[in-house]
Amino acid sequence: MGQKDEAMRPLGAQISHMLKSRGVDVIFGIPGVHNVEMYRGIEEAGITHVLARHEQGAGFMADGYARASGKPGVAYVITGPGLCNIMTPLGQAYSDSVSVLTISSCLDEHIGHRGQLHQMRDQRAAAATVCDWSEEARSPRAAYDLIDRAFVEFESQRPRPKHIQVPIGLLGAMAPEAPEARPGAMETQSAFAAGDLRGVAQDLLAARKPLFILGGGLAASGQAAGMHMRHVLQKCGAAAFMTYAGAGLLASDDDMSFGTYLGRAESKRIIGESDLVIALGTELSENDLWRDELGHTGRLVRVDIDPEVLADRHRADTTIHADAFSFVMALRALMPDTDVAPKWSAKDIAAAKARFRAESDAERPGIASICDALRDVMPEDAMIYSDMTQFAYVAKEVWNLDQPGHWHHPTGFGTLGYALPASIGGAMARGGKPTVCIAGDYGFQYTVQELGAAVEMKLPIPILLWDNHKLKEIEDSMVESQIAPNAVVALNPDFCKLADSYGCHAIEPASLEELQSALTAAFDADRPTMIRMTAALS
Repeated sequence: MGQKDEAMRPLGAQISHMLKSRGVDVIFGIPGVHNVEMYRGIEEAGITHVLARHEQGAGFMADGYARASGKPGVAYVITGPGLCNIMTPLGQAYSDSVSVLTISSCLDEHIGHRGQLHQMRDQRAAAATVCDWSEEARSPRAAYDLIDRAFVEFESQRPRPKHIQVPIGLLGAMAPEAPEARPGAMETQSAFAAGDLRGVAQDLLAARKPLFILGGGLAASGQAAGMHMRHVLQKCGAAAFMTYAGAGLLASDDDMSFGTYLGRAESKRIIGESDLVIALGTELSENDLWRDELGHTGRLVRVDIDPEVLADRHRADTTIHADAFSFVMALRALMPDTDVAPKWSAKDIAAAKARFRAESDAERPGIASICDALRDVMPEDAMIYSDMTQFAYVAKEVWNLDQPGHWHHPTGFGTLGYALPASIGGAMARGGKPTVCIAGDYGFQYTVQELGAAVEMKLPIPILLWDNHKLKEIEDSMVESQIAPNAVVALNPDFCKLADSYGCHAIEPASLEELQSALTAAFDADRPTMIRMTAALS
């Protein structure tokens, strides 16, 4: 056989080889009769496959991997129910701007032949409701072009999930190798030159009480973003709030940081005191503010990579279509050489943060002190994945992160069951660095079966399970709305025995000191450790 013939493989195998050449080293998924050809080339290409117990788990794993690695997370699923099961994670990835690529099989023909296995009326259109785009590849060339399109857009635009489906027959048909990867990485182009920001810089220096709001779009650039942002604050005397996604950009002891308390009602009054508010890489969404209005009375400048954000209900006075980090770097170059005296009172900021923490503790008593105990022994480079649970709602406000991009929460779509599979994906990406799961007793049961995947991969993930025996947040909401609580108490399993049945370590600490020891030991374990926490700890 000639060299050209040797390069021919079934398309399903060629796709795996192509993904490997584009930097993919882990795929999350579940094989089935419809997508079995996609599995032909995984091992041959040198890719690790993580077997999820449910496609929802596979999608959240891909999401967690992407957030930890900065690379796209990839999932393989089957036609019909497999694609439907992963749509919740895809919706979460869309809401939180995460690079997830899902490749599924699809029927060769679905209109004139009814009653086929896994048949849907329009599978591609269904996925399009939760993805940036959803397309069908009807030739090898189309499949390769769509994959490259996805990877280019992941690097050059706001990250959003993509879905590509390939007909079953085409997956098994012989196909040539994919074209070589395009050389070099795409860079996001800012819609300004440094000189264009002179007006913004002059306004910032002239402002009486300038205020920044720092979002996930800036935090995505890591510690460098925080370092340069702190320099800007020192040179202009501004203060700042961080969104939940922007946590860690400013240090906990920064006198000019209001922390991640943007969602507190009083922040509206504080923002109203500023004559110039600059929001960087944040949607200023309901999940950031928990109110309809930001509260600004002075000028509002919005900087975002997404044009849709720049035209939203907040009606910014100045909009800049740019990557937030590029903006900060350009703005830093225009700042004076000497520091400017703070234009906000450090004493007032500290007092506000103390009030905010007290409010949080009063709303959900006892959790803040447990957060403090855990943070005291948490490694600085730990990455945390949390679920929709009261413990996380408190922690996102009171837990001071050492660096940005190290706390991941299903903020926008707000799905339950995120933390465990996402932490598995994160641990796979981080190569042994400390990775933590925080979940509530009810939401944990959405994806509890993924304990099996974590044990199989020998991942030392501490699973901090907050067990209050009920849907406490919903119960509190019913009481506040003068509704007699109902359907908020469910029969729970013995979580430690359940974890043990999967082969995990398990412990129920009786004190904060035992909790700290359990967390420290869990990082050195040879498998996940279930750590059940209750209100008795506080």
